[in-house]
Amino acid sequence: MGAIALVAGGVGLLGKNLFTSDTDATANNLAALTSAKYATPRDADVSTQAPVILTSFQELEPVRKTREYTETLRSGETLTELLDRVGVSRAQANSALYTLYDGGFIDPRKVQPGLELTAYVETAPTDENPNAVELFGMSVKHEKEASLVVAKRADGEFVAHELHTHLEPVRKRIAGTVETSLYQAALDSGAHDPQVYDFAQIFAYDVDFQREMRAGDQFEIVFEELVDERGNYVRSGEVLYAALNASSTQKEYYRFAAPDDQVLDYYDENGQSARRFLMKTPINGARLSSNFGFRKHPISGYSKLHKGTDFAAPTGTPIYAAGNGVVERASWYGGYGNYARIKHANGFQTAYAHMSKYGPGVKAGKRIKQGDIIGYVGSTGASTGPHLHYEVIKDGKHTNAMSLKLPTGRKLEGEALDAFNMVKSEIDQIRGEDETSTLFAMATESSTRKDALDK
Repeated sequence: MGAIALVAGGVGLLGKNLFTSDTDATANNLAALTSAKYATPRDADVSTQAPVILTSFQELEPVRKTREYTETLRSGETLTELLDRVGVSRAQANSALYTLYDGGFIDPRKVQPGLELTAYVETAPTDENPNAVELFGMSVKHEKEASLVVAKRADGEFVAHELHTHLEPVRKRIAGTVETSLYQAALDSGAHDPQVYDFAQIFAYDVDFQREMRAGDQFEIVFEELVDERGNYVRSGEVLYAALNASSTQKEYYRFAAPDDQVLDYYDENGQSARRFLMKTPINGARLSSNFGFRKHPISGYSKLHKGTDFAAPTGTPIYAAGNGVVERASWYGGYGNYARIKHANGFQTAYAHMSKYGPGVKAGKRIKQGDIIGYVGSTGASTGPHLHYEVIKDGKHTNAMSLKLPTGRKLEGEALDAFNMVKSEIDQIRGEDETSTLFAMATESSTRKDALDK
């Protein structure tokens, strides 16, 4: 019988001796492999022999011809019925599956349609059934970053393990031109939601994403993706570099942790932090529904000074504390509905109104950090729809948060600046690779075609 390698996300073929009739050799191999780095303490063994744990996807010559089937669990189907679809007998299927059930790896009553199972079988024709197969292993992708693997030993018993995927970071660069929205352009260029979210957070101190973004504005992002040993995408990683060449601003930021405090932040090419004393927009990617100045109040109907800025967003969207400070008030406040006010240094206060509810533990007297959740978007009080009403007060007077000049964050110097420049050079090398130029061309091709058609 062909041997198998147990790995996160799949089973590959290995050498000859793991599943031969040589019981001593098999036991020795199994015991030696028990300490592999992907082993987990949740090993279920139906006998006294040690479990099989291998960690390579490398395929060697199989002893016998094998087949691999990957199937998805259908609605109303059991895992036994799924295995029946690939020709596995009910007895073999139950024997393998009960290793998972009895070991507490999976509850058969809670498996959901869409669950992916890969079965590894060998042809075992008989006079009665020339198409018969023998199951010698399977992998169940029950979590994004882990798999349940089952293998048959030389004695015919099955063993099961939960193996966590070994993730490797892969750096990617995308660039593109905004046509309808930055969000859509970034997704079309190959970014994932988390990267777009992080990009907006990085520029939250600089950009009004409703009024200051235009068609033709360009962006660039270098980020990490985490892939498994087969190179399959598992999840997104950190944004390493973000640049925006817009009509309103031209800025680029590099991710860096200063050696003295190891605090991760984003710095421009001169080592100046992207952070400001207060965030310009304390809600990610929201669309501004009104600017600072005079407007007609939506409830009372008369013109009044709209002392703040409104951010239209779905109910439940997190609202962030614009800066470090102490919560002065967190309670109902007339037409403001659920309202919170934070006292900051240098005579500044910020206020947040119409919230659906408050953030965890938010109450008067609580010390809070910039970026902490102060509450969630709602439509309480004198409000016609879900939005955040945001106010900035300086020395008791309301001021325009969109045009306010605020103290900047840290400026790197000395050894910290030297270390930053080394990281910056590494990222710039990624940006300069030929492969990334192709990505840029792909991302901007559609807008180039559009320009040609317009002419």
